[in-house]
Amino acid sequence: MDRVKLGILREGKIPYDKRVPLSPKKCLAVLAEFPDAQLVVQPSPFRCFKDQEYTDLGIPLREDLSNCDVLFGVKEVPVDQLIPNKTYFFFSHTIKKQPHNQKLLHAVLEKGITLIDYELITNDKGEREVAFGRWAGIVGAYNGLLTYGKKWNLFDLKPAHQCIDMMDMEEEFFKVKFLPNIKIAVTGGGRVAQGAIEVLQRMGLREVTVKEYLHEEFAEPVFVQLRSSDYHAKPGADAWDSQDFYQNPHLYQSTFSKFAKVTDLLMVCAYWNPAAPVLFTEEDMREPDFKINTIADISCDVNGAVPCTKRVTTIPEPAFDYNPWSKEEEPAYTSTKNITVMAVDNLPCELPRNASVDFGRQLLAHVMPALMNGDPKGVLARATIAKDGVLTEKYQYLQDYAMGREAVN
Repeated sequence: MDRVKLGILREGKIPYDKRVPLSPKKCLAVLAEFPDAQLVVQPSPFRCFKDQEYTDLGIPLREDLSNCDVLFGVKEVPVDQLIPNKTYFFFSHTIKKQPHNQKLLHAVLEKGITLIDYELITNDKGEREVAFGRWAGIVGAYNGLLTYGKKWNLFDLKPAHQCIDMMDMEEEFFKVKFLPNIKIAVTGGGRVAQGAIEVLQRMGLREVTVKEYLHEEFAEPVFVQLRSSDYHAKPGADAWDSQDFYQNPHLYQSTFSKFAKVTDLLMVCAYWNPAAPVLFTEEDMREPDFKINTIADISCDVNGAVPCTKRVTTIPEPAFDYNPWSKEEEPAYTSTKNITVMAVDNLPCELPRNASVDFGRQLLAHVMPALMNGDPKGVLARATIAKDGVLTEKYQYLQDYAMGREAVN
């Protein structure tokens, strides 16, 4: 068998992403497990792992990756940096016909590229195998607590992006000696929610049941995890049917108001289908019994499940205030009567080393065996949007979008 030449791309999308698909040690693990692989890394001044960290372990640097067979990145590769006739792995953000990436997919087809999207790599049950979701939840929960602390002048934590790594961040939240007996709601059941819950548990916060959360008062801060069945209902239905909800979300109504009356800090980690109801409306937010004052919108759907998420925020300036009465945005922490919103959409970038190591673990477990052993279970085939410049059967619906023949919003 010919040796497979793998290349790790320098992230080219601006603002530059510090994450990397494979850390230096994970590169060594790939070479140890797959003797037929060769691996080079494109130099980068922005990456969270310095060039020397690779060369210290004997991983060669190479500016020109045109000799590689397969190229791994994280974010979308700029069109002018695509090398024709190569196989690429990255998050392309094209399958929903995202307008800003139409030219990218057009270039992929024009240049005869095979594009495999991490977002589409799933197991036989359709569950994602490769994702940064856990780290979005971890950083998002930390940012939510940081935001709450600043809003009420309780404590002032160092921003996550200023922490060296997860251990450094933990030292920060262990400084929180006093948190009032607030109630925190975490929506969702996937990786993002689990990451958020991980932080709350490490802080020693107590998890309570939905019934306890709604009907009891506590002398300590507590949190609850809410699933879709906890805050949605289908009129006329006697029992919850998860499959029906995911297939027909437009037939359901939100029952979140009961949680809004007792929640102080809301952490939104659930996937939201635009056809599903919003958690609450702008009118609901003006009701006297609407208690939520701080929202960490970790899923970050602009004008989505949380109507006060009017825009995405940035890592340097992660929060803004929403005035429910004027419906206008105000500077963060302007008034305690406002709702303070944290809506950073690239949260894993705040702990890039940890996130990259974890991501590399997933690549080693789920992608490399399929890539190096002929993909016997079709893991990569299912995730291939285009093969040699032609859209695969599953993604033919993107043809007009890719060629610019379809108007996109």
